[in-house]
Amino acid sequence: MDYLLTDEQKMIQELARKIADDKIRPVAAKYDVSEEYPWEVIKVLAESDLFAIFVPEQYGGTGGGVLDLCIATEELSRACGGIAVCYAASALGTFPIILFGSDEQKKKYLPDLAKGKKVAAFAVTEPEAGSDASAIKTTAVKKGDYYVLNGTKHFITNGGEAQTYTVVAMTNKSKGARGASAFIIEKGTPGFTFGKKEEKLGIRTAVTRELVFNECKIPKENLIAKEGMGFIVTMRTFDMSRPGVAAQALGIAQGAFEAALKYSRERVQFGKPISSFQGIQWMLADMATSIEAARALVYSAARATDAGAKDIAKASAMAKLYASDVAMKVTVDAVQIFGGYGYMKDYPVEKYMRDAKITQIYEGTNQIQRNIIALQLIKELAK
Repeated sequence: MDYLLTDEQKMIQELARKIADDKIRPVAAKYDVSEEYPWEVIKVLAESDLFAIFVPEQYGGTGGGVLDLCIATEELSRACGGIAVCYAASALGTFPIILFGSDEQKKKYLPDLAKGKKVAAFAVTEPEAGSDASAIKTTAVKKGDYYVLNGTKHFITNGGEAQTYTVVAMTNKSKGARGASAFIIEKGTPGFTFGKKEEKLGIRTAVTRELVFNECKIPKENLIAKEGMGFIVTMRTFDMSRPGVAAQALGIAQGAFEAALKYSRERVQFGKPISSFQGIQWMLADMATSIEAARALVYSAARATDAGAKDIAKASAMAKLYASDVAMKVTVDAVQIFGGYGYMKDYPVEKYMRDAKITQIYEGTNQIQRNIIALQLIKELAK
């Protein structure tokens, strides 16, 4: 379908697709096994200015938006969801600065992030604070011109590899969610170290680590917005980033579908390619239709975000929910079409299936997305 992309967006799409095919696809399996962070690919993405596409021009970016990011993430995910999320997670860590950072903070941090000289990460999740972000226990106590942080974050994508972190901590526990604040913390700050590196089912090249803060002292100028804004920063950031997760899911689904379609033409049983059997044809038709429907929803949500729509939480949640469910269904069906070969690591679809699962979980589980959607529907009815 024609989504009426601009010439610039078509260029992003073509560039990201070329990088995916030439630079990512040949090394995807290697990184899946080694679980190393894909710095050689990150360098290519940086040199291609793909880190700049979602950063405002005045801070070194190209002035694009969420749709540009979604287009690039989708194409990269067609080749490897793990490498793509290393890229997209840097956008996630950058969004709080773009949305709520002071002009001084933007001038200090965004140019290097736009050039890909530095990679970012966003840290909210803790051992006892997953879906319930208001339950975070990491604290930030103001002492003169500094804040002192103590606590542990876990399941942080790009953890240990990123140089710039946006971190949410409690500045006033008595206020619950309204007592959370957001900070910018640089790798190498005394008292800021890294803990366990997680071994994961999928997106294995995307390093996931604990962040440990032990009397970590940061300047008060590193506070994003003002005290008590941490929960709002988090929710607004996720509203902007969820279409990106949806685009990751979309790309994974597209990659798995393309592999299954090609295989169905090559695999011969009973003297015919299996694509000639109605059972396989119907599976392929459903896969293609679901992917196209997901793409329409994702691009629509991204466009609404870029247009400055007042309330994008529902559309963003719908895009993430639907696209990730489609990714899981399509990748499972792709494995089925490959049959026994689909279960083997010699073929790519088992990796697509493993990578797809996380898209139903991170940045808010799909059960949480349904809560968000339902609450927005009820709120709209009450107006």
